[in-house]
Amino acid sequence: MKELLTIQEELKAPKNQYNGFGKYNYRSCEDILEAVKPLLAREGVVMTISDSLVNMGERFYIKATVTLMKGEERIEVSALAREDYQRKGMSDSQITGTASSYARKYALSGMYLIDDTKDADHMDNSQLNQFRPITAEQEKALQEYADQALLDGTPEGIKKGEFIVKRLKDNMSDVQATALINRCRGTES
Repeated sequence: MKELLTIQEELKAPKNQYNGFGKYNYRSCEDILEAVKPLLAREGVVMTISDSLVNMGERFYIKATVTLMKGEERIEVSALAREDYQRKGMSDSQITGTASSYARKYALSGMYLIDDTKDADHMDNSQLNQFRPITAEQEKALQEYADQALLDGTPEGIKKGEFIVKRLKDNMSDVQATALINRCRGTES
């Protein structure tokens, strides 16, 4: 679908949201949707997003699927997000909604090739030795490794998946995240 390539090239969804607790900028699912709607209309492409509940072992995941349609052509991208067992101050429906938003954001990011990293030309080299938080790309990769390990269903797989999830909740640096990704890939040096 050539229209998808055009949309991928033109889509701009800047990180206009700010997390004061974590002190980082981010983009929300709503930010991506706001940016992509005019491009979809211009290109004559219909997009839908649907959620389904997936049970893996003792955990539930929200699977978000983004579908693009133009005539008979159809392209789908999906992403998973796991519900927390509980989250202080949130009802069960809010926990599910949070997982849905997260899964939808990453399905949209996959469909439109939205990358949360900057290339080396944009780096301030004076910051090289300072703490840099985990990137969204690293977080996504680690979540996928956690999901795969939990899908395994074996005690070892569940233990590995839960370890990765715990590390994701820690204040991990991008260097630590890279090391954990390499460990998951079996390319640890």
